[in-house]
Amino acid sequence: MTIIDTIPLFDVAASSVAASPRPLFEAPTARLLLPASASREEWEEARMPGIGGSDVAALLGLGGGRYTSPRHVYEAKHGNPEEVDSESAEIGTEIEDFIAHMFTKRSGVRTAMPPGMLVHTEHDWMRANVDRYALSPGGSVLGPLECKNRSEYQSADWEDGNVPDAPAIQCHWYMAVGGWHEGFVAALVGGNKLRWKRLERDEEMIEWLIDYCGSWFQRHVVEGFPPPADGYEATTKLLAKLWSVKADTVAEIDIAKAKELRAARADLKAQEKDLAARLRTVENEMRLLTGENEIAKAGGKPAWTWKANGTFASKKFTEAEPELAAAYTRLVPAIDTDRLKTEKPDVYAKYRARQLVVPAKGI
Repeated sequence: MTIIDTIPLFDVAASSVAASPRPLFEAPTARLLLPASASREEWEEARMPGIGGSDVAALLGLGGGRYTSPRHVYEAKHGNPEEVDSESAEIGTEIEDFIAHMFTKRSGVRTAMPPGMLVHTEHDWMRANVDRYALSPGGSVLGPLECKNRSEYQSADWEDGNVPDAPAIQCHWYMAVGGWHEGFVAALVGGNKLRWKRLERDEEMIEWLIDYCGSWFQRHVVEGFPPPADGYEATTKLLAKLWSVKADTVAEIDIAKAKELRAARADLKAQEKDLAARLRTVENEMRLLTGENEIAKAGGKPAWTWKANGTFASKKFTEAEPELAAAYTRLVPAIDTDRLKTEKPDVYAKYRARQLVVPAKGI
């Protein structure tokens, strides 16, 4: 067993129990790489040559790939991290204390602040930034506690004792780094509901994670090969702002590769059109069955709704009710993009979105 720190820490979430010093914190397969007192610059530098819990979730495309993707991890490890909303990150960090406090209150498991960033004793690319340590009644470390703040829209993902894949995988990764046999995930959902669950170490999953992430790290970080294109929404957004566009420059593409990609895109577009038509057919049948009603039930349970709660038809309203439209029209500030384009073309180009256009005529 490796002692990772000798600083006496305090139980910051000992609900209804007086805070008291905790003994040494143990992690069977990890050591302290960077103390919690390190600067933000030192913290970011220590993250680059390793894979952490949030990186693992991104590499596996968990969470639908809406906010992060393998390409994000690749860029961050090569010194091009995407800008993070500092206020959002600050609030997320501050609320961890409350989540840990409520977790202790509901579970009876006390928690403590970790000493800093951990690194695996054998695989130095395996890193862990644990939110909190979960403690045994005697004060030893049981395992990690992963704290999450989630919106009401995600409440269904946390019902009936379920834990979404992303935080569950993060918790398993921390168990893999630290060598613990159990871990906990706690989430504040909708600002007023706490959901928590104990997870047991899964050796088969951990073995797979280490193999997969280790291979990815070797290929894309150590050897420096960029990951292949993927279909994640987050990757699309990242690629749109990854480079500064050089006007009128040309990228020469192998003609066979260009034809292959164009043909694949044309085929998928045709499938997309067909699927859209089939989807509209099914939804129109639902609308016909609903008729003038707002709610459709089957067996006494709601099957679907068709309510007048969509986008307001401003143009239709203006044409049909011109006097009312005039009375309820207000002027709002707007950027004069035409003037900006004329007077500051470089600035205008910097903030203009890139659009992929594929001409119908073949090559």
